[in-house]
Amino acid sequence: MLWPLLEAHRTTSRAPIRVLADKAYSHNSTRTRLRQMRIRHTIPEKSDQIAWRKAKGSAGGRPPAFDADLYRQRNTVERGFNRLKQWRGIATRYDKYATTYLGGITLASLITYHHTHLPDTP
Repeated sequence: MLWPLLEAHRTTSRAPIRVLADKAYSHNSTRTRLRQMRIRHTIPEKSDQIAWRKAKGSAGGRPPAFDADLYRQRNTVERGFNRLKQWRGIATRYDKYATTYLGGITLASLITYHHTHLPDTP
């Protein structure tokens, strides 16, 4: 689902983006396509890919750039998804229609945001 998501973003916005992804997206074809789309990315390499690249010696190429400080920000997104999953209706997706589900996500996001960012009133 990565490619449809990136294409949808490209059609609605011209703002530059950067993909922060886990090791599941570490495949060479993914990196190549992201480069073709001119999308910057921060994806760690899997240990078997590192070993394969090193085994090839100089023909294995250089390791892909990786910014560990930037990658730590991915944790913020993961925590946000986990907060949303605490809502039973969102975690189990009982809604029949996508628009109803989107409304539930919007409501849960607003409540969670206000709960965590606004001070309690006496």
